Amino acid sequence: MTIDLNRYDRQILQILQERGRISNQELAEAINLSPSPCLRRVRQLEEDGLIDGYVALLNARKLGLNLMAFIQISMDKHTPDRFGAFEETIAGYPEVLECHLITGQSADYLLKVIVKDMDGYQQFLLHKLTRIEGVSGVHSSFVLKSPINSTALPVE
Repeated sequence: MTIDLNRYDRQILQILQERGRISNQELAEAINLSPSPCLRRVRQLEEDGLIDGYVALLNARKLGLNLMAFIQISMDKHTPDRFGAFEETIAGYPEVLECHLITGQSADYLLKVIVKDMDGYQQFLLHKLTRIEGVSGVHSSFVLKSPINSTALPVE
């Protein structure tokens, strides 16, 4: 179910995606609305589930996480139990930033993974990923550059 958004709601969502720690006063000024109705709108957007939460975006390189990979995973069986077990296991690996069940490829899943370096990737691959029951194929692509890297969704 989609929710109809007016221009204030769209502006609020856009600004919060860019500056999640903005004060209500600053947000209200940015969209030319008084603070009280602005806060009511933000709370309504939260209640409606349009705002899932607030996070701090960390600098991976400063944390020593220098190698990002996209990994295509093929499964041996296409059953709900096999997929469910894989998803439950992979959810426990902090290296996995995203996991997508996909179509149109020879793979079943696409993972976005971040590790310190190639040794870290090898450890992840050999000691975690390939030990998951049902994983029958792994194809890795390493990120050389990320010219666009955004978390903001289009709200126009």
